[in-house]
Amino acid sequence: MTPTDAAVQEIAARDVQGREGLRALAEAGRPVAIRGLGDDWPAVAAARESDAAALAYVGRFDAGLTAEYFAGDAALAGRYHYGDGPDGFNFARESLSVSAALARIAANAAGEGTGYMGSLPEETYFPGFAEENVCPLLGPEVRPRLWLGNRSTVACHYDTYDNIACVVAGRRRFTLYPPEAIGDLYVGPIDHTLSGQPVSMAAADPDNPAYPRFARAQERAVSVLLEPGDALYMPKLWWHQVEALGPVNILVNYWWDEFRAGPDSPHTAMLLAMIAVAERPAAERAAWRAFFDHYVFRPDGHPLAHMRQEKHGVLGPLAAGNYGRIRTLVMRLLRG
Repeated sequence: MTPTDAAVQEIAARDVQGREGLRALAEAGRPVAIRGLGDDWPAVAAARESDAAALAYVGRFDAGLTAEYFAGDAALAGRYHYGDGPDGFNFARESLSVSAALARIAANAAGEGTGYMGSLPEETYFPGFAEENVCPLLGPEVRPRLWLGNRSTVACHYDTYDNIACVVAGRRRFTLYPPEAIGDLYVGPIDHTLSGQPVSMAAADPDNPAYPRFARAQERAVSVLLEPGDALYMPKLWWHQVEALGPVNILVNYWWDEFRAGPDSPHTAMLLAMIAVAERPAAERAAWRAFFDHYVFRPDGHPLAHMRQEKHGVLGPLAAGNYGRIRTLVMRLLRG
């Protein structure tokens, strides 16, 4: 079985009823392609005219700043990953003005080489873009980021936020693996990464005999091909490899946490658990797993379901002040 055998669920943008409809998708925890979400965007209209028009449209909002630009030769074919180059990667990093990067991307499209500039906050680098190209499913407090480049394959990684990715120019193929496939993806280091997140080593080299379990991950993979105006909702922690297939590609994405209860993230809790639990004896780790399941993951329901709610104490609803109470206790413990 190949990763393209199973397709992502698809719905039309008109069938998602605003933020509540999006929240329902997030609660289901499965990726969903939202066809036509950006069909009314002026940016998409420009891209349908030509690649040059798409780059010119984005360039209208250029604030004149510099950012990190990934550069590779034609032999790289846009497959950004580890390698023998600078800092152990197969591409070079440059500090480049956005206007120069747009010009390089246009030149690459007509000749050789590949370039990529990603995760640029719209309000900093392209102020005004979001007001002309509005995501109807999110409020203005969720700001977009822009991703610009030539043909590329972004290594399989995950995000710790909910994500809507909308194609503006070019075509994008997403290949996704569920969070529980992590053990079969042969994930690389968490502190020496291509661009922030750890990546799957096996997804970039699927025939390597060093990764025998990757076949099990492939059995659970789903994929989707997006055209300009199409979007993909990706839940947190879903692994995704992203192939930009056009000579010029522009993507706009939105990261947010639909179920955030406060300033602390599950990822932070996981890192703390790594130093507190990971190297303890196997029997003790199993004991703590039982406690985590009981108090945190709750497969059997609330840990105090056998008692009246008014007796739940700090295990009562977080919104009733217990978030702050537990956080205060944790901070005291961390301070010793």
